Amino acid sequence: MTFLRSLISLTVAAAALAGHAAAHAEDINLGIISTDSSSVLKQRWDPLIQDMDKQTGLNIKAFFATDYAGIIEGMRFNKVQVGYFGNASAIEAVDRAQGEVFAKLLYANGEAGYHSLLITNVNSRFKTLDDVFRNTHDVTLGFGDPNSTSGTLIPAYYLFAQHGAPVNTSFKAVLPSSHEANLLAVVNNKIDIATNNTDLVNTLQKQHPDRFAQVRVLWTSPVIPSDPLVWRKDLPQATKDKLRKFFLNYARTDPHEKAVMAGITGYSGFAGSSDAQLLPIRKVVLFQQKQKVATDTHLSDDERKTQLAALDAKLAALDTTVAKQ
Repeated sequence: MTFLRSLISLTVAAAALAGHAAAHAEDINLGIISTDSSSVLKQRWDPLIQDMDKQTGLNIKAFFATDYAGIIEGMRFNKVQVGYFGNASAIEAVDRAQGEVFAKLLYANGEAGYHSLLITNVNSRFKTLDDVFRNTHDVTLGFGDPNSTSGTLIPAYYLFAQHGAPVNTSFKAVLPSSHEANLLAVVNNKIDIATNNTDLVNTLQKQHPDRFAQVRVLWTSPVIPSDPLVWRKDLPQATKDKLRKFFLNYARTDPHEKAVMAGITGYSGFAGSSDAQLLPIRKVVLFQQKQKVATDTHLSDDERKTQLAALDAKLAALDTTVAKQ
């Protein structure tokens, strides 16, 4: 009897160890790009992460970094298995970090995306865009993270390039920072102008209308596709199935889950997506690359023609792919 009890105890212990190992094998780090400070992001995302942990049976942990590149590199070296990205940073994750778009955020107001903004303090000397571009060398610009879609990529192309004002050479000073830091700098009149987006500005309006009253919007971009979720392609299929089921069913009807999503800057849930949602942003990236090549004085005429032809070929292939969607 003593032997049998010992055998049963060993079997139970082995099963427990096996279960622990299995759970450990399914640890998932959810990377969240640094649109705000880590403390603010943690407050917003922790309730969802707790629900995700319970509903999937996976061990979910948040992964924050001081910049977008930290999340991209985290995925590249498998320190991050799932990530919340902007479209531009998602391109980097897909191209360099074995990433794959599988879902996107849905807005509570039913819109398909969000917008990049150029903002200033309501009491600043800048009343219109003409005031900004009249003499940019006397203007301090708060710019976004290099991998930010709304803070850098979209305004660089749709705003500054269209006005013949390359960001790196046209302004008195360019101060890259997070959306939150740039917004606060404008509110407190510490910087002339800054890029931002409708997500954060709308949140400020709801939570701090007095601060929002200090913001003047000078420019609004075309619509940007809503932010994607990316996972590593090499995740086990069973893990992908759990993650997909969680995100695509989250906040459909449950009041608690709806409240959680509303707390993450006014979202209502998630929808399925794919790498195809990145195609319009890829086109902007290629256009920007063409502009850089066309104005690069270090290139010979032949080198310039060769590089431009290669970029034109990529653009043509991209247009073909978009047409098939």
